[in-house]
Amino acid sequence: MAARSTHSKILILDFGSQYTQVIARRIRECQVYSEIVRFDTSAAEIAALKPNGLILSGGPASVYDKGAPQIDPQIFSLGIPVLGICYGLMLMAHHLSGQVVFTGRREYGAGMLHIKNGSELFDGLGNQLDVWNSHGDEVTALPKGFRVVGTTEGCNFAAVEDRQRKLYGLQFHPEVAHTPRGREILQNFLYHICHCAMDWTMGSFIEEACARVRKQVGDQKVVLGLSGGVDSSVTAALLHKAIGDQLTCIFVNNGLLRAREEEIVQRVFGENFHVRLKYVDASDRFLTLLKGVTDPETKRKLIGNEFIKVFQRATEELLEEDRRNGERKLATATPSGGGHGGYKFLAQGTLYPDVIESVSIEGNPAQVIKSHHNVGGLPDKMHFELVEPVRQLFKDEVRQA
Repeated sequence: MAARSTHSKILILDFGSQYTQVIARRIRECQVYSEIVRFDTSAAEIAALKPNGLILSGGPASVYDKGAPQIDPQIFSLGIPVLGICYGLMLMAHHLSGQVVFTGRREYGAGMLHIKNGSELFDGLGNQLDVWNSHGDEVTALPKGFRVVGTTEGCNFAAVEDRQRKLYGLQFHPEVAHTPRGREILQNFLYHICHCAMDWTMGSFIEEACARVRKQVGDQKVVLGLSGGVDSSVTAALLHKAIGDQLTCIFVNNGLLRAREEEIVQRVFGENFHVRLKYVDASDRFLTLLKGVTDPETKRKLIGNEFIKVFQRATEELLEEDRRNGERKLATATPSGGGHGGYKFLAQGTLYPDVIESVSIEGNPAQVIKSHHNVGGLPDKMHFELVEPVRQLFKDEVRQA
């Protein structure tokens, strides 16, 4: 979990919703930094991170299910604004002595929200909104201090709030496209209730990421496995901006590239950007290894393991080239310095969804979707320290960078 003090920040506690990442993206689209954290993150840990606000995601469980993900109830006493969405609202009501029942049916689909009593959540949004429902539990009595600020035909407590304690709950999903004005609801929460600044931009991220890289690597060398895809290409460009000739890219042709891709990558990065680039044609080696293999997960693992072998050999060849070019001091660094001689750091284009999907939390219904080549650690014998400059970004943010 990355603590950030330079930006406004919203933490999203993940209770297994299919929409958790959508919430995070919607917040960032409002130019506010958001971060997804475990549902069982303690109140003390949250307080230490100093977020401007919290969002409790939805989830498929009932609060009464055995093993259902729970929340540290002290979170509601931190004085930090909290927005509970669907299951998040159920947890809030349940822990604050309201009444929650499992109806035995799920309300799923479009609905009409009737706004009443006035709430900062709905400032400027009129009296009625189309919303998207997806829930099984239902609040039947509010905790002390709460009031109703919105109803639907099937739910008398579709939107509730305790303004004094800055606690808010929605029995619908503002983050999805089927709630057309949901972004405005989130903006009201971010700007009017949490007082967030609109300070999350790709321009500011790039400058901060470059500064972090320079601080981490100092004057040491960095090696990057360049695939030609968006993630590694942006990583290479950002690293080159940050540390220049300290970066060397290794481009491995695994035989699975698009037509002429190896030519394009070498021209763009080697000739145009003047990045030091080592090209390795291992296409026959990979295609022979994959012959007859049909299972996608098996293929991913075979490719990943073979890539490490090819990459290790390519790094050793780079060291030989450095020695021949007279860089003996760096190339003969002691093993205690880490890495392969002068290459202490390995850069990867790990993205934020890679990190989220590769974490399996006991009690959380969200499961690992697939293995990721950028997450899960490196063989101990490689002795590299990782540099992951775009680890905080979603895919579309990387494209913007």
